[in-house]
Amino acid sequence: MRLEELRTLLARHARPDWTTAIDGVLISRVDRPDPPEPSTSGTVLAVIAQGAKRLALGDRVYEYGAGQYLVASVDLPVTGQFTRADPDRPALGFGLTLEPSAVAELLLQAGPGDLPRAGAGAPSGIAVSDAPPALLDAVVRMLRLLDEPRDRAVLAPLVKREILWRLITGEQGAAVRQLGLADSGLSHVSRAVRWIREHYAEPFRVEDVARMSGMSVSAFYRNFQAVTAMSPIQFRKQIRLQEARLLLTTSPGDVTGVGQRVGYDNPSQFSREYRRQFGMPPSQDAARLRGTVRIPAGALP
Repeated sequence: MRLEELRTLLARHARPDWTTAIDGVLISRVDRPDPPEPSTSGTVLAVIAQGAKRLALGDRVYEYGAGQYLVASVDLPVTGQFTRADPDRPALGFGLTLEPSAVAELLLQAGPGDLPRAGAGAPSGIAVSDAPPALLDAVVRMLRLLDEPRDRAVLAPLVKREILWRLITGEQGAAVRQLGLADSGLSHVSRAVRWIREHYAEPFRVEDVARMSGMSVSAFYRNFQAVTAMSPIQFRKQIRLQEARLLLTTSPGDVTGVGQRVGYDNPSQFSREYRRQFGMPPSQDAARLRGTVRIPAGALP
């Protein structure tokens, strides 16, 4: 019954741009399977009510379908695609942006013994689980508020807190809790991820990024790999190539210049790595992408 009502609500309120009247709440509706599309995950909860999705992070592949949820606790470069969808039975999903400050507030209010014991090390930045009934109930009540504008401003923040609490105390709670802890291993890695995103075109020494993140080099390598499924250098390459693809949609005739802007001094290396990542040379991919507008298929539902 929960999934049936969830499907009905999602189908009724889906928009082409995935947004809703509630800040941070997103709805997806996809009518056909799409090709793998590189994007970034964001820090989100994604619940699938109908259809299925596949997400690749480094050498890890996550698949989730109706009645399952995915948590992305770090904004990571991913490749996503809906694998089961058709016009008669579209893929339908719910998304909620996860804010570290909201998680931290709930952690401060939790009583002694309310939270499961934390495991050692940083958890993976992405995880999938079956959605428990209490989480689905809260998601359904959030979506009902789209039909109740008078109640929305007061009740939506309360339901968001409940959804976060269900996540914090649920099977993937370790990753969500670390999102709100300033000194957690995941937070240290998130700091490094943000720095690499902002400086992806520049050369850097991993030792310097580890120091900036507040970890020893060995701990940094271990935690970064656990969270992102990539080494720091592999992560930087993913960011460079995704940024290059975005730039090529507006500058399709300047492949060499785009490569240089994202940090490649060698045009041959840029073309080779771009083709390996996206399946075709930069100029050919740019021509294909020109004039198309797509919603990124990251971790969102």
